[in-house]
Amino acid sequence: MTWNPAHLPDHTGHTFAVTGATGGIGYFAAEQLASSGAEIVLASRSEAKLRLAEAAIRDRVPGASVRRVVIDLASLDSVDRAADELRALPRLDGVLLNGGAMTGGRRAVTEDGLPLLLGTHVAANVRLLAGILPALVATGDAHGSTSRVVHTSTGFVQQFRVGVDDVRATPPISIAAYTKAKAVTEVFAFELERRLRASALPVASLVVRPGVGVDAKTPERPGIRDATTPYQRNPYTPWAQGKDTAAWSAVRALTDPAAAGGEYYAPAGRLRGLPVRIEPIARTQTPPAELAASVWEQLEALAGVRMPIRRGAGQQGSPAVP
Repeated sequence: MTWNPAHLPDHTGHTFAVTGATGGIGYFAAEQLASSGAEIVLASRSEAKLRLAEAAIRDRVPGASVRRVVIDLASLDSVDRAADELRALPRLDGVLLNGGAMTGGRRAVTEDGLPLLLGTHVAANVRLLAGILPALVATGDAHGSTSRVVHTSTGFVQQFRVGVDDVRATPPISIAAYTKAKAVTEVFAFELERRLRASALPVASLVVRPGVGVDAKTPERPGIRDATTPYQRNPYTPWAQGKDTAAWSAVRALTDPAAAGGEYYAPAGRLRGLPVRIEPIARTQTPPAELAASVWEQLEALAGVRMPIRRGAGQQGSPAVP
C-alpha cells in the first residue's frame, strides 16, 4: 500500500468538479483535492451553501483555487446550465459524481417527473456527462492525459441483489430504491468505460464506494459540520469513520496516477480504512451484453440525451423524457 491520503500527488494546473460539494463526503473530497493544488469546482444547488463551502476550503487550504457552479440534480434544466458552465472552463480533468437525494419514497419525483432517487443519482449524472464529455475529451487530448469520471456507489449493492432490467421501476422502500439507483449507476459506469475504450477516447470511468461516514467522527468545518448543521445519529458509529476519510476512495480514484478505467476503489476495512482497489461486483461489471445495452438505452431516454461517445462528437441533448 503506497497511497497516502495525507500526501496527495501534485495536481497544480488540473481542474476537478465535485457535485454535492457543500457537505459530507463531497465537501471533504473537494477540500482534499484543493490541497493537491488543483482548481476545484464546487457544484451544488444552494448558492449560499456553496459560498460557505468555498470559505471553509480557503480557510483550510490558503491560496486554494475554487469556483462555484449551481446545480440542482432534481432539475434537468439546471443540470444543462451547469454543464454549459463546466464545458466553458479552460480545462476539466475529472468529475466526482457524488450528489443526489438521500431519501425518497415511490411518490417523490424530480422537477421532470422522474423518481427522485433515480433522477438525482443516475439520470441527472447521465445528462451532465453528455454535456461535459466533450470538455473531458478535449482536456485529455490537449494535455496527453486521461480525464476521469468517478461514480459514487454503496456497499448495499453488494449486500442486496436488486433487478435493473426495468430502470424506472421504483422499489417502495427508500433504501431499496437507493440501492437500485446505485446498482444502475455501476452498470452504467462500467458500460461507459467499455464504450470509451472502444472509441479510444482519453477519458476513464471508475467506481468508488465510501464505506460508512458518520457525523460523530467528522471534523468540524464552519457551516459544513458544526453546531449550526443538523446532526444525524448512526447505529454504525462505533465501526465507522468520519466523512473526511470516507472521501478518500473518491480522491484516490481521481488523482492516483496508477488508477485506471474500470477499477473500483473502497475502504480496506469495508466500512472504513485506507482506500484500496477491490474487485468489482460481477453482476454490475459484466452483466449480459443485452442487459447493459438496455440499461444504457433506458438511461439515455430518461435523461433525454444521446451520450456523445465518438471522436469529435459534441453535446446531443434533447428535452427530458418524463
